[in-house]
Amino acid sequence: MARVLLVEDNVRLSDLVAKALLRVAIEADCFTDIESAWEAIGQQEYAALILDRTLPDGDGIGLLRRLRDGRNAVPCLVLTARGAVHDRVEGLEHGADDYLSKPFAMEELVARVKALIRRPAAIRSMEPVLGDLHLRPEEGLVACGGASVALAPAELQILLSLMQANGRMVQRRRLEQTAWGLSEAVTPNALDVAIHRLRKKLLGIGSRVVLVNMRGQGYSLLESAGDA
Repeated sequence: MARVLLVEDNVRLSDLVAKALLRVAIEADCFTDIESAWEAIGQQEYAALILDRTLPDGDGIGLLRRLRDGRNAVPCLVLTARGAVHDRVEGLEHGADDYLSKPFAMEELVARVKALIRRPAAIRSMEPVLGDLHLRPEEGLVACGGASVALAPAELQILLSLMQANGRMVQRRRLEQTAWGLSEAVTPNALDVAIHRLRKKLLGIGSRVVLVNMRGQGYSLLESAGDA
């Protein structure tokens, strides 16, 4: 049975999350503050970290920063009521692997935690790799071989979500929420414009990874041996 660390100061929510995870054979050690969680990490190896940002003793990103500074690459899902793009970018820059805004569907949280646990180490890293693509969130760019290109914040988060899906389809709605949050008004074609720009950028750096429209329901990143 996998074991994860859950850091959430809302005790009721923490209990609901722990029960939902237990139903899929994932045990959760629950803590309400950063320092208690830090002590637990020193005593136990966890398959994943579920981390709230607003905690009694500070921003949860501080805990994540300490882990990454110590070269601890435990996969991390950040939970937060903050929906702004810059808040999500900040989490990614400090090593978060995934981001889920409150309120969320419990089924989605469970699915994301399961995906983090089973994801190959190369994809769980702070700088995800897929095919010939190497995403460098801290620098805001994606590289292929010796070539690289800068990404806008929305493009960065869309590409990160697609790379973390490791070839699986990501729904349009999730990509929109990942890129622009729940609180921002998004024009109907904003995602299509961002995808078009990403395609041009991947082509421009010579990548053989292509962005594929999956029957109008979402997108995936696939490696291709030929022209897309």
